[in-house]
Amino acid sequence: MAFEYEVVEECGVLSEGSNGWQKELNKVSWNGREPKYDIRDWAPNHERMRKGITLTVDELAELKNILNDIEL
Repeated sequence: MAFEYEVVEECGVLSEGSNGWQKELNKVSWNGREPKYDIRDWAPNHERMRKGITLTVDELAELKNILNDIEL
């Protein structure tokens, strides 16, 4: 299954593993579609990735509201 992706905007790094992979929040265009917010592990230089989730702007806003309500 071949697909194309472009990291349009690097928003931030959530964590980094000892192997150099980073869990990141980015804005990614998949197969030339409108970019969505994306959370997943990336290898250095974004040459490989692991499974993750993509979120629309509305979904990201709802996630932000949920996280704001959580006591840490």
